[in-house]
Amino acid sequence: MSLVSYKIPTELQQRISADQAFHYRIVPVSQNDGALVLKTDSAALDALLSELNIVLDTPVVLESCDSGELQQYLTTNYRQRTDQQISQMGYTNDFLEKILLEAKSIGSSDIHFEPYEHKSRVRLRLDGKLLEYYNIPLMDYPTMVNKIKIRANLDISEKRLPQDGRITVNSHGEEFDIRVSSLPTLHGEKLVLRILSRDTGKIDLASLGMTTTELQRYQEGIKKPNGIVLISGPTGSGKTTTLYATLKQLNDGATNILTIEDPIEYTLEGINQVQLRENIGLDFSSALRTFLRQDPDIIMVGEIRDVKTANMAIRAALTGHLVLSTIHTNSAWATISRLIDMGIPPFLIASTLNMSVAQRLVRKLCTHCKQQTAVDPQAFPMGFAIPKDLEHHSIAVGCNECHHTGYHGRKALYEILPVQKNLENAIKENILEIDAYMDEHRIPSLRDNALELVRQGITSVEEVYALLSL
Repeated sequence: MSLVSYKIPTELQQRISADQAFHYRIVPVSQNDGALVLKTDSAALDALLSELNIVLDTPVVLESCDSGELQQYLTTNYRQRTDQQISQMGYTNDFLEKILLEAKSIGSSDIHFEPYEHKSRVRLRLDGKLLEYYNIPLMDYPTMVNKIKIRANLDISEKRLPQDGRITVNSHGEEFDIRVSSLPTLHGEKLVLRILSRDTGKIDLASLGMTTTELQRYQEGIKKPNGIVLISGPTGSGKTTTLYATLKQLNDGATNILTIEDPIEYTLEGINQVQLRENIGLDFSSALRTFLRQDPDIIMVGEIRDVKTANMAIRAALTGHLVLSTIHTNSAWATISRLIDMGIPPFLIASTLNMSVAQRLVRKLCTHCKQQTAVDPQAFPMGFAIPKDLEHHSIAVGCNECHHTGYHGRKALYEILPVQKNLENAIKENILEIDAYMDEHRIPSLRDNALELVRQGITSVEEVYALLSL
């Protein structure tokens, strides 16, 4: 049987929970004359049938299958909860609460509620990819939207304009926040819920994925008492996590650290964190202006979006403060070009920028099922020069351990460019290409690091295809 045939349609899959599927070792495969057809590897079919008729409150038909086939059905369609405490509490009667707790427990970063002409669905983002988890009847979708908007303190009567809100969830001693964003679409309001963890215990610079040399270079850049450190990359590339890990290391009790963020994703004890509120005039540049009157040592700005914020960040660096921020560019050197394009004088950039960092998140191949194969030039981007010593690379296969995705977990890739004397001159002269400089100073680019992960069999060519094209 092919891998595709193990995927159960969402409307069937959601008829039973992940806990029920693994506990009873059952999977729904079809519906026949109102009865739910379940596959199972249980030998005691009669006893199981009696219990399921009561638990599921619906007519059930059981079909036997071997354990290997059932296990593939289970791991392809359901994910077991990672939080034992939540797993034991079971689902509440509130379907929304069920979705929120399940998303948090399996490590999802975002929940998407999406209405269409004939159906509405719920998708969860796991390891950077969206997976469909639930279908909601169209007649029930507006009720679900209103429940979320009420909990997020949004206006339920306003359906024509986007809105933003926040939900705090308390579950068995664990508290986490959810940022809610609504967007009017053709068939109703689409909601995206971003799960914001308050747990900073696992955030540590040494465990982010930098090599030993990169970590040393980075720490040298953030130890300077003043200047700017900029981290670039697309949305979802881990920039905020890198910033929080940096703040956590710099938070020694003897420094005054101020942050302006949108949103505040983690709460850090001993750091003064401010939530951006553009609707009342509290934007990045105005907050920075106020910060300078608050006797700061270190300032973190969530993002440099415009020239006003960039100018304020440079002003803060020139007056003796260390400024950390993010920017959307494709590489460390492109960050400098972007600042020049904004209208920042190159000599100011050269004198204030300590370090430019670019980063990406890539999925790691599952160590249980990845397969090594001979290098296929067709798998690489057109024009990419494949190194002669690269004879093999690994590909994704899929197994029970990785839920048949071929990948398990993610790893950050970095390009760390410290601004030293030679580079200051290149910035002042607005030189566009610095490949020779990076080679001379042995600074690996994102492409170099991506290729190294392919060489080590940590990720696949397919996963880093875009980086190899840089």
